[in-house]
Amino acid sequence: MTSSAKRSCGDCTLCCKVMAIEALAKPVNAWCLHCRPGRGCMIYTARPAECAAFACLWLASDLLDERWKPNRSKLVLTTSEDGIEVRCDPGFPNAWRREPYASEIRAWAVEGESSNMTVVVIVDQRMILVTPDREFDLGIVGPDERIVRELEGTKVVGASVLKESELDDRASDPAPPA
Repeated sequence: MTSSAKRSCGDCTLCCKVMAIEALAKPVNAWCLHCRPGRGCMIYTARPAECAAFACLWLASDLLDERWKPNRSKLVLTTSEDGIEVRCDPGFPNAWRREPYASEIRAWAVEGESSNMTVVVIVDQRMILVTPDREFDLGIVGPDERIVRELEGTKVVGASVLKESELDDRASDPAPPA
């Protein structure tokens, strides 16, 4: 397997489409104005710090083989505070359901359930929480919202989306009488 230290983006530019770039006011799922798909960034030496600091999991980890290169898989994998995010190229919204990706994503969900790690698939602007047993389509999750998992032990049995302010309210409410 190729070492991640030797990997480079090469002809892959999918992150320039699926990721938002705040410094350039570039929205999610639109090509960056400075990107030439398949060729690269036209402002590479002067690119914003968030672009320079970004590395998808395929670049950063040698645990993912060549099949996971984003322009091949149509998936950009990143980490979040509590797990893995799988961003689909909006032109290929079901790429994550194809093999070998679907089986590996489900295996991560199995592993994640025992280690409190989430696996979220992002299709266009919809978020889908993947668990070993099912998928929870959470719709569009805003920047001020959080995914709340309902657990029985370590098993996810439900999921919802709450505003951060609602989470703060829940945390400050006194415990109900016994």
